[in-house]
Amino acid sequence: MDNKNVHINDEEKQIMKFLDEEGNVVEFEGVARIFLKEQEYLLLAPVNDESEDLYVFRIDKVNGKEELNIVEDDKEFIEVKKEYKKLLY
Repeated sequence: MDNKNVHINDEEKQIMKFLDEEGNVVEFEGVARIFLKEQEYLLLAPVNDESEDLYVFRIDKVNGKEELNIVEDDKEFIEVKKEYKKLLY
């Protein structure tokens, strides 16, 4: 695994669709893919939302498949957010 941070280019925007708790389809745009301590993270922003909210997901390998899990741990979230800010400057 490459330990470098990788930013998703504007030219290659990725739209991902998920189901919310009520079964509605919600679209997110991939903002950045970050590697931190050999762990991969994906930062997503809601497509149909005027806010500037970003959601941080950890990409875990489960039975050979990738699984997105939202980062709920404050310390982990802050570390990823710091790495993302480095990409912006």
